Amino acid sequence: MKFKTLLLCSAVLLGLNSPAQAKLEEQKITAAIEQSMARFDVPGMAVAVVAEGEVVYAKGFGVRHLDTKEPVTADTLFGIASNTKAFTSAALAMLVDQGKLNWDDKVIDHLPEFRLYDAYATREMTIRDLLSHRSGLGLGQGDLMIWPDTDKSVDDIIQSLQHLKPQSSFRSTYAYNNLMFVTAGEVVARVSGMSWQDFIEQKMLTPLGMEQSRAGFSRIDEDNSNYATGHIPFNGKLNPFFVNYLEDFRGAGAIASNVKEMSLWLNTQLNAGVMANGETLFSAKQQEQMWLPHINRAVSKAAFTATRQQFSGYGLGWSIVDYHGYKRVGHGGGILGMVSQVSLLPEKKLGVVVLSNQQAFAALSAVTEEIFEQALELEDQDYVERFAERHFKNKEQAYANAKPGLVEDYQSALPPIYYTGTLHDAWYGDVVIEQLDGKLRIDFTHTKRLKGELQHHSGNSFIVKWDEPMLEADAFIHFTLNEQNKVSSARMHAVSTEVTDFSFDFRNLDLRPKK
Repeated sequence: MKFKTLLLCSAVLLGLNSPAQAKLEEQKITAAIEQSMARFDVPGMAVAVVAEGEVVYAKGFGVRHLDTKEPVTADTLFGIASNTKAFTSAALAMLVDQGKLNWDDKVIDHLPEFRLYDAYATREMTIRDLLSHRSGLGLGQGDLMIWPDTDKSVDDIIQSLQHLKPQSSFRSTYAYNNLMFVTAGEVVARVSGMSWQDFIEQKMLTPLGMEQSRAGFSRIDEDNSNYATGHIPFNGKLNPFFVNYLEDFRGAGAIASNVKEMSLWLNTQLNAGVMANGETLFSAKQQEQMWLPHINRAVSKAAFTATRQQFSGYGLGWSIVDYHGYKRVGHGGGILGMVSQVSLLPEKKLGVVVLSNQQAFAALSAVTEEIFEQALELEDQDYVERFAERHFKNKEQAYANAKPGLVEDYQSALPPIYYTGTLHDAWYGDVVIEQLDGKLRIDFTHTKRLKGELQHHSGNSFIVKWDEPMLEADAFIHFTLNEQNKVSSARMHAVSTEVTDFSFDFRNLDLRPKK
């Protein structure tokens, strides 16, 4: 589509002289945002668009919290979650520029205590391996050490990595893993002599001009109340649900920012590391490394049909795909009740950031696609409706499949006392099963939100119903008993992998009676 209307941004008339800018129309962007929010029931959203080094759109819509009704603005802070990963990669790029490390340095050279289950991977794991999801660990493996809100320190996490059995061979398979980015953040700390949080804020956010952004929710200025609360659709209504923006994720997902300041980050990326003040944050040479695919991912038939996608890969903290013949670089991020999306078309000097306080990621994708459609003059499509149809259909099917089926050969359980005791997993720690008021209870001792009731399913199998149902993480627990009818082990897995977030990685626990 071709558009001639000039775009007004934050009530300031901007001269849209470049081709990319001239094809954008404020009214159409705003309409797409409002349509998406209404269709996906999103309380608040903030969107910024940069083109040819200029911020051509930066606005907030809706409310930060359904109850308080305070408005979302371009300055409203959201948890950007896994969009933090690109900052951690850039921090390491800066240290490479300074000659303090190399991408191919072994991790054990900077973290001597670093150990993985596999000795070869321990010896050969490099900085670039940490950042490209090719460690051999599985999707979200070990995330229960940081999700949701645990008391584990970085030292605890790194010490426990050696107990996570790999799901694939080293460097063979793409599998998204947060713990490697937590480890990467600790490399930043060891090499720089500053905590990851201080390095991000002092060496990156401050020079970038990102004055309100912080490397953790607890670090937001006390007098700044302009931050969003997440919302979860549950039982037919939206429910405010506060979490601390994944502060435990550190280098994997802890940053809080707003679209006004994320625009500075996007423009720095599109300008090969040169910031708005003319100074260099990281070199173009290092950006080439960050935007170089280090591991390939399969391209679906649907992606090829929709965008002519020929390849999909992951660089260093960035997803990289082919998009209608252009290189598209970006990332998504998710928290309970809050999601974010960053998308860049470097060849067009065009970038979009969308932040929202509801967890319908499709709502953000629809907005981004509508903007890219304008910029690239693609065939006119209603992305909001197209994505909504797929989103709600998949959601309905997922919830329909989430109910555990009836057991044909039902077997009764032993008295509850037989299942009680303290179980231990080598990487997570203690999980307590106890009898209270005649009911079996489970307590993940390092995670305050993971407390719940065991409801009998059949035989020695139970379903865990968490005290906080909006976690949407019901899980099976299967006890194995020895000949003395004492628990010898227990395994867990989500009742529904479609509904439950992959970071609830119960499947990776190997629970044994604590000695």
